[in-house]
Amino acid sequence: MALQGVLAKRPAAISARLPIRELLGTALQGLSTRRLRASLSALGIAIGIGAMVAVVGVSASAQANLLAEIDALGTNLLTVTPGQTFLGANEVLPDTSVPMIGHMLKVEDDAATYQVSSAQVYRSPWVPAAETGGIGVDAAGDDLPQVIGTTLASGHFLDGLANSFPEAVLGAQAAQVLDITSVGGHVMVYLGNTWFNVIGILKPAVLDSSLDSTVFISLPMAERMFNLQPNPSEIYVRANQNDVIGVSNLLAATADPQQPDGVQVSRPSDALEARAAAQGQFTTLLLGLGAVALLVGAIGIANIMVISVLERRGEIGLRRALGATRRHISLQFLTESALLAALGGVAGLALGAGATEVYAITRNEPFVVPLYALIASPAAGLLIGTLAGLYPAAKASRLSPTEALRAT
Repeated sequence: MALQGVLAKRPAAISARLPIRELLGTALQGLSTRRLRASLSALGIAIGIGAMVAVVGVSASAQANLLAEIDALGTNLLTVTPGQTFLGANEVLPDTSVPMIGHMLKVEDDAATYQVSSAQVYRSPWVPAAETGGIGVDAAGDDLPQVIGTTLASGHFLDGLANSFPEAVLGAQAAQVLDITSVGGHVMVYLGNTWFNVIGILKPAVLDSSLDSTVFISLPMAERMFNLQPNPSEIYVRANQNDVIGVSNLLAATADPQQPDGVQVSRPSDALEARAAAQGQFTTLLLGLGAVALLVGAIGIANIMVISVLERRGEIGLRRALGATRRHISLQFLTESALLAALGGVAGLALGAGATEVYAITRNEPFVVPLYALIASPAAGLLIGTLAGLYPAAKASRLSPTEALRAT
């Protein structure tokens, strides 16, 4: 009878509008009374969003570092290599190809390497002949590092003295295989049954990693010691930045006017940009795994909110008895669910950004978290919480005041 009296004395017209401040206050109060449960529920969302932000951030940082290297090294490097005939035999670039390319308009610089296939390099003559370590031997001019965009980690590159004396420069990977970290003190390698003095070690060549596993000697020395014919195995060309495509279209015919179809022209920076794109595709796969973690978190929030509805039937009944409508009850539980997940999204953003920063520092790469990740993290949490709270909110709103109060 008391309950019926309360219900009978309710105002005849109750506003269906609920102030946002009151709605948020009620939702926060509901969450604060069950802090441990709310924290654990938000943790599931935080882990899922944190994983996704970390994946996006790490990928963006790696891509930014790679693209920065490409920009620093330039996208105007072109390479010219011999192709194959219709019968599968290797073409040979004529010895006039290097000076011909050097006379082209819009070509700023060029350099060539000449493969010395008859020579192998070892740390000493007692190393078994089969253990080459994958190291090749090329002849080159003194302008090769400048053209390919690398520098010396130690010592200096081939100069005029190397034309008369057996001197060698090691690529970065070749130096590691031969266990040589610096020059000086008469460091020697055994190359083609002759001791060569190591005068330099190159830093990694980003635009052509095949040079890292190569030992370089001068062209005159290679011609004299190994009867090398001056037919280049690869020509590196720096074109004017605004005329790269035009130069590329003319390189084959200039390098070998008689057999232009047997000449291959490529742009090394294209391969690096393709690698950056491939990293982006791999990121998509990892984001899918993060989405699974988010789904698990959403199910956890829905489950917690359903339990909360069952535990708070007395509160629901009291609010309905005091004039709250079904819509008010529904909005209260929906707001609690959305707010819980949004807080998890903010926490996940912080976790993911922190993981990205640690990665960037350890790899000496730029720290990058895309703007869309900053916006999407709390927004995704809000959306997931809203969807997860639809059923519990509907369940709470369907409870009648008498039924809810009777269950307490």
